[in-house]
Amino acid sequence: MQNIHQIVNNSSIYKTPISKINVQNGQSDRQCHGVWYDAVLVVPAVLFVVYLAVNAKKNVEKLRNGRSYVMISYYALLWLASGLNLAWCSLQQSWQCATGREVAWNLLSLFTASCLLCLEISLVGFLLQESYASGLEALARTFTISGIIIGIDVLLKAIYIFGFGVPLFIDDVGSTHRMKWGLWIIHKLLLTAVYGFILLVHFSKWREKLPPRPAFYNYVAIMFVVNAIALFACGLAAIGIGFGIWLYNLTVMCYHSLYLPFLYTTFLADFFQEEDFLLDNAYYSEMRDAGFFDVDWD
Repeated sequence: MQNIHQIVNNSSIYKTPISKINVQNGQSDRQCHGVWYDAVLVVPAVLFVVYLAVNAKKNVEKLRNGRSYVMISYYALLWLASGLNLAWCSLQQSWQCATGREVAWNLLSLFTASCLLCLEISLVGFLLQESYASGLEALARTFTISGIIIGIDVLLKAIYIFGFGVPLFIDDVGSTHRMKWGLWIIHKLLLTAVYGFILLVHFSKWREKLPPRPAFYNYVAIMFVVNAIALFACGLAAIGIGFGIWLYNLTVMCYHSLYLPFLYTTFLADFFQEEDFLLDNAYYSEMRDAGFFDVDWD
């Protein structure tokens, strides 16, 4: 059993560092990724920002005519998250792998992660409310709850990074950093529990209390799987298994490169269609697929 564990740890398949930067204190090496890793992150981020920019005029006009405070706020938050995510993806080599840029990289990573998490929480909050398409009350309630959660999340991570010196957003070679992986385990466990609970309610007798949108449950199922995999990876990394670090880096790469386009195409693309009747047909089709019209009227 010990030999198997040693083989897994020493296997080059599960090790992601391509270059290393020695830290001055000599305690650990900075782990840097290669050109292909950066390309996989940067190209989707750039393409999505370009797509948003090309369609910005039409989308803003649609928002102005629709006068949905929720959609306007969420679209603005999407732009903010896209800009931060593009900066985070583009500055991997120049900031994460450069000595003296630790504070700047940690701040950028902290704000980017918080903005993306705010999108996740706000989306679930809006859709779980009956009138998720408009309403100042729904907007204020959702962003109040999201703000409290994000504030606690940012404060806790800032204490870990700047108080205890835990490299939450920097990969180090030769150290397991149990405090780092312990925090990420809690983080992923909470997200997995939330998405799992929504799926559980969907398959229970209380499913009528959830929004009648199949796209929402497809989104929840995918996010549940992604966070469950990330939770498993963090658990492996916490006990020093190299495959866990490789798997966690893979989930991070997929999240930063694919989450925003996935979110847009799942929930916002229909809203920004030119004709209102196309949007109504899309909602009708989703409700029909969910079985809301399977009623015997005889």
